[in-house]
Parts: sequence; structure tokens; C-alpha cells
Amino acid sequence: MNMTENPWQILSGQAIYDNKWISLTEHQVINPAGGRGIYGVVHFKHVAVGVVVVDEARNIYLVGQYRFPLEQYSWEIPAGGAPLGEDTLDAGKRELLEETGLVAQRWEPILQMHLSNSISDEVAIIYLARELEQHSPQPEDTEQLVIKKVPFEEAYRQVQAGMITDSMSVAGILQLRLMQLEGRW
Repeated sequence: MNMTENPWQILSGQAIYDNKWISLTEHQVINPAGGRGIYGVVHFKHVAVGVVVVDEARNIYLVGQYRFPLEQYSWEIPAGGAPLGEDTLDAGKRELLEETGLVAQRWEPILQMHLSNSISDEVAIIYLARELEQHSPQPEDTEQLVIKKVPFEEAYRQVQAGMITDSMSVAGILQLRLMQLEGRW
């Protein structure tokens, strides 16, 4: 089996939906077993950027907000999107300032991942930000945010208990825990 060859045959594609953030295309396909079917793909017009923010006392900053698609409140690392072509580090710095009012002097990329690769092409990069200065938050008009600072160990426990469920937040906090265990943080 050639693992780089696409086993799906695309017969046609039809744009179903498009806005400035995403597009949805429905493809008529022949699947790897030879059967006909459809495959919907959500294309993201940005790279998701998350920031695990750690202060000198090993506290991290979480942002709470109501998530419309889930119909529930969510605690997350600061995050947003970098339009395609924008530097993801610049986007991370912008999102951190907008959501928390923090400016970090040290930045390190710690993880890159696909968020839901069975239905979308969305890529995420997560940064570790340290050496912080507090400024005023500048949230977007669509955001009603609450910011809280918690000890890293508490955030890790919240991930383990299923209280933090946002994928980038879970991945970023677990990556930081791994870095801690390996002596890289």
C-alpha cells in the first residue's frame, strides 16, 4: 500500500457555503473500497493559533467565554486565527493582547496539529509565552471574555477531569506537562 497516494477518487465538487472564515465543499467521490458517496470538506481561511501563557510563578492564564456551537461556557487558552499569509507568531501576540492584555517577551512554538482532519483542513499552532507585562485587554466586539489565572497544576487537573475540553487548550496544556516531565520547562 502506498501511504502517500490518495485512495479517494473525486468525481466532482460543489461549493455549498462560503464566508470570510470558512468554505464548505461537497465532493462526489468513489471511496477506497470502490463505492460511490459524498465527502464534505470544511476549508478554513486561517491558521488557528493558541497561546499557553505562563508567568514566573507557573500560573497559566485561561479565557472563559460562551461558545455558540456548543451552547455552553468554555475555559480555554487564549486563541484566535491568523488569516492565511499572516505570520502565526504575530497573530499569537495580537490574540494574547486582545484577550488578556498581556504582552510576552519570550515565545516558543510547542505544538502543531490538525484540529479535525476527518472533515476539515484546519491547522493549529500553539505557542508558549513567558516573561509577561500587563496591559489593557482589547477584545473584539464578538467576545465577552473572563480572564483567570490558575496554577499550572490546577489547569492540568481540569484537563484530566474533563473540565477543560477545547482541543487546542487540552493539547497545549498536555504538551506543557510533557515538556515539564522531560525537563524542557
